Amino acid sequence: MFVASELLEKFNSHIANLRFTRTPRGLYAPVEYVLSLGGKRIRPILMLMAYNLYKDDVTRIYDPATGIEVYHNYTLLHDDLMDRADRRRGKETVHKVWNDNTAILSGDAMLVLAYQFMAGCPAAFLKEVMDLFNLTALEICEGQQMDMEFEQRSDVAAEEYLEMIRLKTAVLLAASLKIGACLGGASEIDADSLYDFGMHIGIAFQLKDDLLDVYGNTAVFGKNIGGDILCNKKTYLLIKALEHADVNRREQLEYWIHATTFQPDEKIAAVKQIYDQIGVRAICEEQILLYSRRAMESLATVNVLEEKKEELKRITENLVRREL
Repeated sequence: MFVASELLEKFNSHIANLRFTRTPRGLYAPVEYVLSLGGKRIRPILMLMAYNLYKDDVTRIYDPATGIEVYHNYTLLHDDLMDRADRRRGKETVHKVWNDNTAILSGDAMLVLAYQFMAGCPAAFLKEVMDLFNLTALEICEGQQMDMEFEQRSDVAAEEYLEMIRLKTAVLLAASLKIGACLGGASEIDADSLYDFGMHIGIAFQLKDDLLDVYGNTAVFGKNIGGDILCNKKTYLLIKALEHADVNRREQLEYWIHATTFQPDEKIAAVKQIYDQIGVRAICEEQILLYSRRAMESLATVNVLEEKKEELKRITENLVRREL
């Protein structure tokens, strides 16, 4: 069994050796730029880890693992454009380095490349893998649309938000694990349990991202802090703050949500102070622990030796207890 750090080193080397030789270079240079930014490569590593529960030679599924990583980065490229984000993983985003049109077109190319890599799985699993990948890609679009529609609403419920992040974020982690398990020859029950495991850690992971956007350290987090506050994003923290606020604090929140002219640092500090007064950080942390426990319950039902699950348990702990 490989540990996650070993798989990451191996997979990073594989990604670094990818060469996109087609032209024009203006289409493929942004693709190489995005993939060169690194990151935790959580999704392909989870796929390789799930496969490694059943089979030893993880290099046999590098193509679908690359497909899931290219697909994920395609979604980030378009998300950054939609959100007008300036930075990703500590570097300028594609639409800042190049322009909006390049970000759209290179993102589209990444989607096609992702499907090409995913189709590189063994032929016996092709339909099963592609059916799940297609469903996952569609669900992610549904989650993104929900996220966009939430921007125009002031009555988003916590349950709606959790469903949105399940679709937008969690299903890709879940699919990564299930594809890896299927390719490794897992039973249907095991593959489904690993899918549920991924779903729960995906929700916990996104809730932690919400928390880090307010309480994180820019140098550690890799993105500017307070971006969600500045664009009034309906995160779990804002939804819970509005839900638990008294009349006075709700008025303050509404003021900052509807303000059209403000100093960014002032708005971030003011909203963060309201969050602190209401205690939404603790509420969010409680939900993170709830979904972490559900993930562990799903993992416990996977029928492999307990020692083989230890690395999945450890990586889950790292994901939900990332440094603030």
